[in-house]
Amino acid sequence: MPPVIEAKGLVKRYGEFTAVDGIDFAVEEGECFGLLGSNGAGKTSTIRMIGCVSPVSEGELRVAGHNVSTEGRAIKALLGVVPQEDNLDEDLDVLQNLLVHARYFGISSDEARRRASEALEFMELTDRARSPIDELSGGMRRRLLIARALINRPRVLVLDEPTTGLDPHGRHLVWERLHLLKSQGTTMVLSTHAMDEATHLCDRLAIMEEGRILAHGPPRELVASHFGEEVVEVRVAPWEKEKALAMVAGRVEHVADHGDALVLIGADGHVPDLVRSLDSAVVVRRPPNLEDVFLVLTGKGLSSE
Repeated sequence: MPPVIEAKGLVKRYGEFTAVDGIDFAVEEGECFGLLGSNGAGKTSTIRMIGCVSPVSEGELRVAGHNVSTEGRAIKALLGVVPQEDNLDEDLDVLQNLLVHARYFGISSDEARRRASEALEFMELTDRARSPIDELSGGMRRRLLIARALINRPRVLVLDEPTTGLDPHGRHLVWERLHLLKSQGTTMVLSTHAMDEATHLCDRLAIMEEGRILAHGPPRELVASHFGEEVVEVRVAPWEKEKALAMVAGRVEHVADHGDALVLIGADGHVPDLVRSLDSAVVVRRPPNLEDVFLVLTGKGLSSE
């Protein structure tokens, strides 16, 4: 089957600034495809072009065979969009937010109420149906944004940082619901700066930085292609960091500086014992992860700010 979403040479410019710089990617039917990167990487600009709310500056972007530049209306009918910003209507209660949204898709009143009830139950918000928006917690508001995005039973669910600001319980509840949607055949595009979220949800992902895709593939394959089975993590006091770097010079393939720790990739067998001679050193052997990949590719860690 052809990809549900396909980008070729995709560019987004804002005046002199290039936010997305000639990227190529494809999203297959039924998968969760992730855009992983820190703020300013180009994730949201890409999401906005997919959602037909920001025009493409250059290149080609198709959703379900439709060109986003000329067939935006047809594409919007297929999408459910969860924006990064909270744009719920404060003048309406929870249920009314869903019913009003349903009108944009030409859904009848009776059908809208039925779907709204299903969406609220799915996101565990049934008991809040008549609550004013300002009485909801941050986690409830995020869940309502997802419920709203489901009202038109979208073929593709587009999520921009869907768990930002959620506590661990709220985050895992959202993850559970997204897994269930994917098992039912919903295709998802997810932007995130959270390494654990990308690992937990994404079948494949693209690591973005400064508007470009640096690497893409399944999370496990990305880790395996850059590392062996383990890395050595060294935590030392700031005044001993330079000494630690000098000790490992020539004995490792790469050093990733997390700020509070050095991650040594491809270290020879004598490196841990050498570094342990430092007064402040704490040395741990551990499996590599996506954040290590991001550090190697970009030289900086993942953060929300």
